[in-house]
Amino acid sequence: MNRTLGIVLIVVGIAMLIWTGFSYTKREKIVDAGPIQISADKEKSVNWPPYAGGIILVAGVIVFMASKNKK
Repeated sequence: MNRTLGIVLIVVGIAMLIWTGFSYTKREKIVDAGPIQISADKEKSVNWPPYAGGIILVAGVIVFMASKNKK
């Protein structure tokens, strides 16, 4: 179990170091007056700092190595 968790943390950490965020488009209603509706597409972004991926990567290596030593 701990070995699998370590591998997952390592993969997620590497992915977070490579991709520092993503963006998506959300449709929002501007005016809703009876049969007349006006909407606009707004681009939103989700970003995280690169050091967060590094911390998760190091934690994954520690968990993986600790589970290896228990056997």
